[in-house]
Amino acid sequence: MELNDLRIFKTVAERGSVSQAAVELSYVQSNVTARIKQLEKELKTMLFTRHKRGMILNAEGKRLLIYAEEILAKFDEMKRTFQSADAPSGILNIGIVETMISLPGILSNYVEKYPNVDFSLNVGVSEQLLQDVMNFKLDGAFVTGPINHPLIEASEIFREELILVTKSSSFTIEDVTNTPLLLFNKGCSYRERLEGWLREEGIVPRKIMQFGTFETIIGSVTAGIGITIAPKSSVSHLIDEGKVHAYPVSQTYNEVSTVFIHRKDSFLTSTLRSFIDELTLSADRKTNGSNVKGSEWGRK
Repeated sequence: MELNDLRIFKTVAERGSVSQAAVELSYVQSNVTARIKQLEKELKTMLFTRHKRGMILNAEGKRLLIYAEEILAKFDEMKRTFQSADAPSGILNIGIVETMISLPGILSNYVEKYPNVDFSLNVGVSEQLLQDVMNFKLDGAFVTGPINHPLIEASEIFREELILVTKSSSFTIEDVTNTPLLLFNKGCSYRERLEGWLREEGIVPRKIMQFGTFETIIGSVTAGIGITIAPKSSVSHLIDEGKVHAYPVSQTYNEVSTVFIHRKDSFLTSTLRSFIDELTLSADRKTNGSNVKGSEWGRK
């Protein structure tokens, strides 16, 4: 078994098709098929269920995928380890929650300093991004804190206020009993805070509509379809323009922190280390003169 066999296997598993995997890897289709069959022969088990439209992992294939992802991640990490600390390069796979509007400023400074680094940005909800970091799919991620996990290093970047957002110029919390809530899918920390508040108040929402993107959620709010919860900074321009109105969230649930996470047991490559250093510098610039305690990153 060769390392490249695992990379081929992982690509076929992700694409669900030998032909699509061959295109992505720039291999001939027959070579991909042969390597998968050889892998199955060596492991003495079928790894896929074949069907007319492609192939999906069976139980044994799912077991192998866990090992393959970890082995490939460690191998890629090993290569990055030997990069020059003076000239970070390669790809940083970073996850972000969609409402983080301060990221462009951080990235622009970093890219200017280290032009040989490319970014692959993955948008998702905090729960999924945490799992992706844990499973070596991401080098790090900006998620909603706090994060307490024995394998995760988490550093607070900043704090901000959560608000309820609606098109209506008047609002009480009881309005959620007759107006739909427009929220991210399960795993979103903002949603968890709103649902916790409503449970505390004994209020049952009339209807919850789930969306995959913040753009769709806020567009639906401006159209008068329902109510959402969001960081104030992400909708301040719409409030100023009078397109939506903001209402306070209970003090117990109205503050959210954004933290940057990465695995404690992964070697900090020069590329990731320089990115974390840039986060520190960016936070220092923003918080200069503010009341930030100790080594805490971020702003109130």
